[in-house]
Amino acid sequence: MIRCLTYNIRHARGLDGRIAPERIAAVVAACAPDVVALQEVDCGRVRTGGLDQAAEIARILGMRHHFHPALETEGELYGDAILTRLPSRLVKAGPLPGHPRRPHLEARGALWVEVEAGVQRLQVINTHLGLSGHERIVQAEALLGPDWLGHPACRAPLILLGDLNATPWSRAYRRLAARLTDARHLADETAGGATFPTRWPALRLDHVFVGAGVGVARLAVIRGGLTGIASDHLPLLAEIEIGAGTAAERATREPALDVG
Repeated sequence: MIRCLTYNIRHARGLDGRIAPERIAAVVAACAPDVVALQEVDCGRVRTGGLDQAAEIARILGMRHHFHPALETEGELYGDAILTRLPSRLVKAGPLPGHPRRPHLEARGALWVEVEAGVQRLQVINTHLGLSGHERIVQAEALLGPDWLGHPACRAPLILLGDLNATPWSRAYRRLAARLTDARHLADETAGGATFPTRWPALRLDHVFVGAGVGVARLAVIRGGLTGIASDHLPLLAEIEIGAGTAAERATREPALDVG
């Protein structure tokens, strides 16, 4: 079982206005994840005291981190991170295309890390898609293309997770769901649905998609305690099993007991 968490941390600025990466680390620690995908992470930015937030949160958690700055302005960085205690290596980090007629929209990117889970090598891609419906379609297509999910090295087992800014009825979500499987549809157990906004969750913007050969034992929106104030999104936790399917699929593979 591998516990994977995706969490948009809003540069660790809580609903009380306080910037507290240690509070984000406490939320993450309470979930006991093996792999963590963070979005909206600052590094060297004046607004957050120049701190390398990914490094600091990883230090508190005793994890290794990988960071990709989707946005860089005068030496200030802002982007996505993957943290893990498991052996890992960075495969790719890079930008995603934006809206061709709206070049001033916030830059977006993705981060691909290979994680060693026992004898298996899990491909993990973390991303944060744009606010415009058109740019999300372009970005989803890029993720499905030869540079990312369509790359020969991105073979099963794999997982795509992050803040997609897309509800399940959006075109971008449907495009991704045509190739991958929403973990919610495989989960033997689910808890909660919407992840945004924190105080009155109404939208399911944060998602976990899995490829072939990955089962999902549980998918849960984490609520309570510090999650209610640490960020404007709630964290989403998926407990995945490599080389497994749903409970029904597993039952069809298991031999029937002889009760005669």
